[in-house]
Order: sequence, then C-alpha cells, then structure tokens
Amino acid sequence: MIEKIQLPNILFLDIETVPCEEHYQQLDDDWKLLWEQKTQYQRRDEYTPEDFYDRAGIWAEFGKIVCISAGYFTLKGDIRHFRVTSFFGNEVQLLKDFNNLLNNHFNQAQHVLCGHNAKEFDIPFLARRMIINGIQIPSKLNLFGKKPWEIPHLDTLELWKFGDYKHFTSLRLLTKVLGIPSPKGDIDGSQVGHVYYVEKDIDRIVTYCEKDVIAVAQVFLKLRREELLVDDEIIHV
Repeated sequence: MIEKIQLPNILFLDIETVPCEEHYQQLDDDWKLLWEQKTQYQRRDEYTPEDFYDRAGIWAEFGKIVCISAGYFTLKGDIRHFRVTSFFGNEVQLLKDFNNLLNNHFNQAQHVLCGHNAKEFDIPFLARRMIINGIQIPSKLNLFGKKPWEIPHLDTLELWKFGDYKHFTSLRLLTKVLGIPSPKGDIDGSQVGHVYYVEKDIDRIVTYCEKDVIAVAQVFLKLRREELLVDDEIIHV
C-alpha cells in the first residue's frame, strides 16, 4: 500500500558505475581469466573478453561506483520540495558519505529506499562495493536474516510489474508511457565509462544520475496518483 507511506520517509536513489580499470589490458592475468569466466554466458561466441570489457561496470566484482545521487521530499504545510544531492569522486569516500546519510537521517523503521531496478542492481552493488572496500554495511542495505516483508526497499520496476516477473520496463520507457518528462539528457548508461575515463567529465555524470533520481520520484508520484513535481519544487543541494 504505497499510498500509506509518508513521502519524507522515502530516500530515492540511483548509482552510476564504470569498469574498475579503463582498459582490459590493465587487468592482470588472474583478473583476465576471471573476467572471461564470469562473462562466458553473456558473451557466447560473439565477443572476445576484451571486446566485452566496456560492460564491466555492471558487475560489482569488476566495476566501481563513481556517483550516488539521492533525493527526498520535504513537506511544510502545502509546500512540497524535492531535494537532490550527489556523492561522487573517490569510491571509498562517496560510499562513506552515503553511509553517513543513511545512518544519520534514514535509519529509522519507517524509512525506506526506492529506485528503479534498485533491488536487482543499485542496492546489491552498493552493499558489495562496501564489503570490498572494508566499509560496514548500514542496516538499510543489510538484508541478512530479514524476512521479505521486513526489507525496507521499494522498486518502481517491481511496482510496475504487478506480479509479472518476466516483464522488464526501462525507466525511460516508463516515464514516456506515464507522461513524465524524460530523465535522459545527452548520455545513456552505456556511455558513462567513456565520459568518466576519456572525457573526465564527472559533472555530466552527476547531472545524468540526478535526473534519474528525479524521474524515479516522479514515477512514484504517478503510481500514487499525485501531482508531478515542477521545476520550482526541485532543489539541488
């Protein structure tokens, strides 16, 4: 019953990831073998491991996070705002900063996290990269021992499925069909690695990531049959 959740209790999030190394040839022999084995099914015979390496950012074992964007609602009377902030740059530091946000402001029982395909991608990726970097997983990301109804996560992809587990809808398609302004700018997820390593334009990635967070919030509002956000209600902090 998503209508019963108070909007300020939801933290909307999105992450952007890239391969840990810019080029396949920078991997040592062990990593090359492990990459070949990990991607054998996805590659089949169409790509060599090196040809396929530009997709390494989608696996937490071979990729890293370069940006986490988060957004939350504030309500004062009939005034509504959606505040968006981002953590970017050094992965260890951005993970620690995001950890602090969760532990200090979204650590109560009523708080939930929400993203698009977040249960399958963003949240597991965050937890795995924290373990890899020796960072304690905050309670909102640690699912060990929790029953399904105790997991404090919402997923707009899952909400849109309505039980149809074979169905996948991209955030871009979902915003289009729901009449929400498209979140995408001049890049898409497949280009983030190039923008990061070649163009070295982290600001462009942050903008892209924040647009996704806003789009997820808009989808959530639409699912609750509430008015969409307008530009004056969105604050970047």
